[in-house]
Amino acid sequence: MAYWKENKTFQKSINQRPSDKHYTFYDGPPYATGTPHYGHLLAGILKDVVPRYWAMKGYRVERRFGWDCHGLPVENLVEGELGLNSKKDIEKIGVEKFSKACRDSVLRYVDVWKKTTKRMGRWVDMENDYKTMEPWYMESVWWVFSKLWEKDLVYEGFKVLPYCPRCGTPLSNFELAQPGAYAEVSDPSVFVKFFLKTQDSDLKTYLLVWTTTPWTLPANTALAINPKIQYEKIQLKSTGEILILAKERIKEVIKEPYKSLGKVLAKDLVGQSYEPLFDISSHHVVSKNDHKIRAADFVGEKDGTGIVHIAPAYGEDDMALVQEFNLSMPQTVDSEGKIVKGWGLPGEGKFVKEADTDIIGFLKKKKFLYKSEQFIHSYPHCWRCDTPLLYKALNTWFVAVTKIKNQLIKNNKQIHWVPGHLKAGRFGKMLETAPDWTVSRNRYWGVPIPLWRCEDCGELEVFGSIAELEKRVGKKITDIHKHIVDEFVLACKKCKGKAKRVPEVLDVWFDSGSMPYAQNHYPFQNKAKFEANFPADFIAEGIDQTRGWFYTLHVLANALFGKHAFKNVVVNGTILAQDGKKMSKRLKNYPEPDLVMEKYGADAMRFYLMTSPAVRAEDLRFQERGVDEVLKKFVLTLWNSYAFFAMHANAAGFDSTKPLQSKNLLDRWILSRLNHTISLYEKNMNTYHLAPAGEELAEFLDDLSNWYIRRSRRRFKGSEDFEALSTLYIVLVEFTKILAPFMPFISEKIHLGLTNRSVHLEDLPQVHQKLINGKLEEQMKLTREIVSTGLAARAQAGIKVRQPLAKLKAWSKESRVLSHRLVEIIKEEVNVKAVSFKKGERLKVTLDFKLTPALKEEGIKRELVRHIQDLRKKSGLTIQDKVNAIIVGDNSILKIVNKFRKDIIAETLLIDIIGAEKGKLIGEKAIKISNKEATLKLYR
Repeated sequence: MAYWKENKTFQKSINQRPSDKHYTFYDGPPYATGTPHYGHLLAGILKDVVPRYWAMKGYRVERRFGWDCHGLPVENLVEGELGLNSKKDIEKIGVEKFSKACRDSVLRYVDVWKKTTKRMGRWVDMENDYKTMEPWYMESVWWVFSKLWEKDLVYEGFKVLPYCPRCGTPLSNFELAQPGAYAEVSDPSVFVKFFLKTQDSDLKTYLLVWTTTPWTLPANTALAINPKIQYEKIQLKSTGEILILAKERIKEVIKEPYKSLGKVLAKDLVGQSYEPLFDISSHHVVSKNDHKIRAADFVGEKDGTGIVHIAPAYGEDDMALVQEFNLSMPQTVDSEGKIVKGWGLPGEGKFVKEADTDIIGFLKKKKFLYKSEQFIHSYPHCWRCDTPLLYKALNTWFVAVTKIKNQLIKNNKQIHWVPGHLKAGRFGKMLETAPDWTVSRNRYWGVPIPLWRCEDCGELEVFGSIAELEKRVGKKITDIHKHIVDEFVLACKKCKGKAKRVPEVLDVWFDSGSMPYAQNHYPFQNKAKFEANFPADFIAEGIDQTRGWFYTLHVLANALFGKHAFKNVVVNGTILAQDGKKMSKRLKNYPEPDLVMEKYGADAMRFYLMTSPAVRAEDLRFQERGVDEVLKKFVLTLWNSYAFFAMHANAAGFDSTKPLQSKNLLDRWILSRLNHTISLYEKNMNTYHLAPAGEELAEFLDDLSNWYIRRSRRRFKGSEDFEALSTLYIVLVEFTKILAPFMPFISEKIHLGLTNRSVHLEDLPQVHQKLINGKLEEQMKLTREIVSTGLAARAQAGIKVRQPLAKLKAWSKESRVLSHRLVEIIKEEVNVKAVSFKKGERLKVTLDFKLTPALKEEGIKRELVRHIQDLRKKSGLTIQDKVNAIIVGDNSILKIVNKFRKDIIAETLLIDIIGAEKGKLIGEKAIKISNKEATLKLYR
């Protein structure tokens, strides 16, 4: 990190690329009202890997960080800090003071974010960042709104919407899809009797109705039935009362003796009148069309009674009947979600959920209640403050998404989604059913809607820039937040009356959806640059943003320009605690990200996350041992491979400028594997499949370390050392380049050590097709499979690998006889004297476990070599150190030592094996060779 800072490596990686070859990346802005968690790390690393890759592909990739500053997350935080409990409390202290507190709270954790972002190795410009609360950013948001207004895509409407009584504002439909928006709750489930006025007998007849929202019953103005449902009259034997309900529901609902009085035709019920449960006529003007039975096809018979109670102010389907039958719309709940006072309703002044008990008590007393139960179901809550939401009729502003729905669907087909199923699935289905977007919020800290309305004639005037408003008010404006612009009263252009700004602010999702334009202060600045690089080449965020940022970006881009906002999107999943639960600071069920990076390194963390199900939009149960495994199996393996090269290169005086011309089989194989890996890696990275790309890297490193280097160890000490060193040098140089986007730290360290150049300023390596030898790779793969199977057979038989065996026989469906060199590899790896092949349906390997005296002697020789190598290592000797050895044992051991003397000396870098103690003692060890005691000493 210090090296990058000192050498300005990040900026150089941008500046070195052509200014006319941009790769555009949009960074979804987070809030800095809390510290970064694993979800931020996951998205942040993903947003670093891809831009690094394309920068090394030769593109100019500018990366600018941004901050979400507005909206309920900030407002709720400040309300808690100031001890405010409602909008009334905010207005009591003043919107200006509240807004100042919001501004002050927004960036309190910026320094922590900067530290963590740098520590994870992410390159992004956090100094030249953008903030959604800056006037220039807000001005572009105004421009976006004004353009939608010009296109007749903004309108004011009165609709039933999800409404948070705590926050005092409606929510967008897609906000109900955010994590935590639904929770399992237990609500009262009541079956209520509505008296049917038209009677054919002296006995009272009732319509039996079911609801889980008793608090809406005072607002009832109709009952709905479905003409397609068969209804029936039954008489209760206990009271003699007659009830009407769907035939399909009788057995489920009625748990007492009754008598059937026959079916009732829906057409005979439609239009009949019933008595309301509550008399609110002195407080509300009742329509002559109220309190009648209406036909509606949304009524079902899977639950309830097949008869639905209609409260138009609190139900979307209910509202549709208002327009069809001209019903009245009593509002029996205030803006805080409490039963209105002064109407004489049970539970007045209480929050609706608390008032349910009072209303049920009233129904029971009046004998309108048939029965009451508890009903457990999933209920929407405000995802910002966890308050139960209400569905409430509200006057609000909308973007007419339904007008451009076909275009949204069409342009979605132009986007490359990863995973691909999201295109037509989660995102595509959302577009198909998307209603108009509720973009106004009855709040304070946000971008004010730039609309002024005349109090006299209702004329509306929209402003698309600060300059336009300055011209109208005749003064310089430096801030356009609500407490500032609400003070500007304009003379209506039409009638000269007073025009005041409509009081709402824009949905914070409108802020972030405007980000492509606003971060550039478009169209007021950077016009040509923005237009040349829109849509973005790449974006990435969590799966929740398919119904958040991804959606609003798509809607606004299509509304403004008739095109998609981004070409490629990678969607990550959710990181959970190891037990599958949500990560919780309170529960302390996860290790702190900074501590994990400090313990294992950011590279290990990055690779663990980028090769996990999380980059396939699936959930990941975070396990610290997974990061530890990457450290041990990948990071340390790579470092040891580099250290091995450096040790031998220094010893041999290796010159990397000499051209390589190796005919060695292993050299040709590893260079083929390298180029094949680069090809597969590039194919996956070009299509944004990060996990498969990472898996290719891991597979290659295993080939390099556990096969090539291990099989080539002797060559690094012998006459072929240049070919081996040169090959390993090329492989490490090129491999660090393709590894760099995933592991920027270790790849930089190794590449600097090899070339004295930053790997992040390099181009990605070219694929040398002529070096790819598919046949050789297949044969080497078969060789390794035979070796693996042979070694497993030895292990099962309990015979150590150091003990040579006479013969190995392999059956393979390829019926391919391997080359002499590959057969020699099998012999050496499995430690057999001969290998033969047979044709078979599947791979099968057998070994001859019969041991001759000569084989046993060779096994003892190998044991001896191992003990000498161990003692050399423990004595701190390097490959340059040549020493003498003394072996003291019985005659059978010494006989074998003398027989294999030359081999032992060559394999263990000895000067000689001497028979008397001589020189300076370096190391001594008591050893066992085939269960016989001996002593080994090393002398300089």
